[in-house]
Amino acid sequence: MRLKQFLFKDNVAAVIMVSPFVIGFLMFFIVPMGISLYYSFTDFNILRAPSFVGLDNYRRMLTDNLLRQSLGATFYFAFASVPLRLIFALAVAMLLFKSTKMMGIYRAMYYLPSMLGGSVAVAILWRRMFFVTGTFNSILGFFGLPDDFAWLGHTSTAIWTLILLAVWQFGSSMLIFLAGLKQIPESYYEAARIDGANKIRIFFKITLPLITPTIFFNLVMQTINGFLAFNQAFLITQGGPMNSTNFFALYMYNHTFAWGNAGYASALAWMMLVMLGAFTGLLFLTKRFWVYEGGLS
Repeated sequence: MRLKQFLFKDNVAAVIMVSPFVIGFLMFFIVPMGISLYYSFTDFNILRAPSFVGLDNYRRMLTDNLLRQSLGATFYFAFASVPLRLIFALAVAMLLFKSTKMMGIYRAMYYLPSMLGGSVAVAILWRRMFFVTGTFNSILGFFGLPDDFAWLGHTSTAIWTLILLAVWQFGSSMLIFLAGLKQIPESYYEAARIDGANKIRIFFKITLPLITPTIFFNLVMQTINGFLAFNQAFLITQGGPMNSTNFFALYMYNHTFAWGNAGYASALAWMMLVMLGAFTGLLFLTKRFWVYEGGLS
């Protein structure tokens, strides 16, 4: 009897402790997803009651030229920004790997852009930097180079201003790489140095293979973030010029709040969910070919 009472008290305590997360998960994740799925089969503009239209929203995607352009810009942004961000994050993590008195301050300074990069103030500052009269052209003029180029006004360069902003926000990936580097036993490096291996060989034969699980984690998370990029395009370019930075999330936002097509936007959201699931699944299928999972000893 005492054992049953003890187990009952433990179960009640567990339910009480878990219930805030469960309630929040249901209210802010599962229920909104269910509502969005319903709206994807309706004609809905927020101001009037939705009317059921079946698969019309999904059929519309097949002939939506602006959607294809938006997907092209999104894929271009993700496939360019994610590798560059991971390369810079790993390089800086290698530089900050050694423990010194000032290293904690250096790591905080390098992480700061990731905390500020999504803010409105930084986006406005970034936009002004690439104005014709902005900082970037001023630097070019200082070195005697042409200083009147409209970086945000050309389809070939506007998206790269957003890619540079994304790469500048490498702090979170850097910290994860630092954690992965600290898991590699120092004895491996000592043995390699005794055998006469140089730093480049040590990196490619020891460091890189052993942090491939960390690379894989960062790759998956940053790729998802890349496909869902919104703030950069919304605050800096508003999708222009000529929709060259009209990322998928911005296109979906415009359908919802600017053009009154919340039903179609819901269908777009579910299409992106399926695409992200398929792409993530593809990454996991390639995992066994390049990710080392032998463990450390």
